[in-house]
Amino acid sequence: MNESNNERRKSWLILSALVALLLLLAALRPLAVPDEGRYGEVGRWMLQSGDWLTPRLNGVPFFHKPPYLYWLEAASLATFGIHAWAVRLVPALHAVLMLVALYLSARVVASEKVARRAMLMLGTSLAFLLGGQYVNHDMLVASWMGLAIWCFALSLRHGEKPHANLARLGFVACAFGVLSKGLMGFALPGLVLLLWLLWTRQLKKMLYLPWLSGLLFFTAIALPWFVLAQAQFPDMLAYMFGKHQFGRYTATTFNNARPWWFYLVVLVILLFPWVFFAISQAVSQLRRVRQATTGIAADALALCWIWLLTILVFFSIPNSKLVGYMLPVAPPLALLCALGWERAVAHKAWAGKAFAGLCALSLGLAVTANILASRYTAQRGTADIAQALACQAAPGDTVYASGEFPYDLPFYTQALHPMVVLQDWPALRLNAGDNWRRELFEGADFDAVAARVLQTPDVLVAAAGLPGNWLVAALKSDAAVAAPPAGWTLAQQGRGWTLYRSAPESPVAAEHKGLPGCSHQGGK
Repeated sequence: MNESNNERRKSWLILSALVALLLLLAALRPLAVPDEGRYGEVGRWMLQSGDWLTPRLNGVPFFHKPPYLYWLEAASLATFGIHAWAVRLVPALHAVLMLVALYLSARVVASEKVARRAMLMLGTSLAFLLGGQYVNHDMLVASWMGLAIWCFALSLRHGEKPHANLARLGFVACAFGVLSKGLMGFALPGLVLLLWLLWTRQLKKMLYLPWLSGLLFFTAIALPWFVLAQAQFPDMLAYMFGKHQFGRYTATTFNNARPWWFYLVVLVILLFPWVFFAISQAVSQLRRVRQATTGIAADALALCWIWLLTILVFFSIPNSKLVGYMLPVAPPLALLCALGWERAVAHKAWAGKAFAGLCALSLGLAVTANILASRYTAQRGTADIAQALACQAAPGDTVYASGEFPYDLPFYTQALHPMVVLQDWPALRLNAGDNWRRELFEGADFDAVAARVLQTPDVLVAAAGLPGNWLVAALKSDAAVAAPPAGWTLAQQGRGWTLYRSAPESPVAAEHKGLPGCSHQGGK
């Protein structure tokens, strides 16, 4: 018993070290654009505006996804302050949830040794150390989907009748999955579990699940926001589910078109170098069809493969593909990697040193990727002009954005008002593709007052002669202002953006200078 406790204590210490590394890496780079700037700013605006019902981007409704991420971001920002680490804490904690669920579940279906190895393989991977700190909805929905599958599967393996409380926790996890990213939060766990029950001939056990109490929990958590938001914005559900769920799955007009094999490459990258041991495990099973596999129960092994293949195939069908869509398969893939190692390498004399070396390699890759991502973002973000704007602008000043959309600028300056975004909006409504312009004017259709922030470039002529106006222009954009109208003067030249100011400020404005993001006032 003491030896078992010591082994478990060792596992928890290792897990704690991986979590500490994740949180450290999350503090070392600026917000990546567009995603982290977009989603971080929606959470900041929710906190500042006090409107916890309607997610808003630059003041216009943003109904691409449900609000769970933004609620947690707003709470984290209120607790820890307005900086990138606070919003990254949200996906990071969900990555920890994924890692803990994998470790505890693998202990049940396999052994402490296999569980620890699976936890280490996932915890040293890019999926955890980079994907686990990236601010978007993917890690949130992946962790809740994984928890739902583990809970239902362990409940159904409990005996002739499922373990009721584990199943109820599975319903709760599905509800948070829906609040994270919509229908996939319950549809994909349900599909995985249905196929698994059919394969293992346990389908009748579904009859004994606590459906009444489970669905009550699910409804109480998942439903209220959708009801309230739909009541205020009658077209919201059709827009979110029709256009951005079913539409993105079936259409070929959205961004990020990739070939069918794209996710096979993604999985190699996300769990490199461990993924090759899962391939070894697969080859071994194909050679020994229907023979028992050492280290894990046969039905649990089937669950891992069905979980992996179902979600891989499901997301390979659409034309549009994103790397984060493979995060839900990280837990079963890590467990299969651990089993492959146990079968092929663990018995060899040099196995311990080899494993330590591969862990070091994987950690080195994650740290290097974090550094490269930081340098890449610095070339495209607005951090280098944001401080000048935050310290020189007055709270009531107007910021005009031209060329592209500076997603991260309002976050860094802690802007008190939306920017005025300059484009030829009438023409864009006729021909805009799947880009930030479309997400802004489609959001503005929900709120006519908020739509006033979308204006055409001709307003710059009059704005140049008035004090208290600022212009940020992207250096690389087909629609950028090559030379702003007369009256605008250069205030700050950044690597990706240029900051201009209008007529000299008035004496009154000079006395009330500075936005909350100015470091001289304690902003970061």
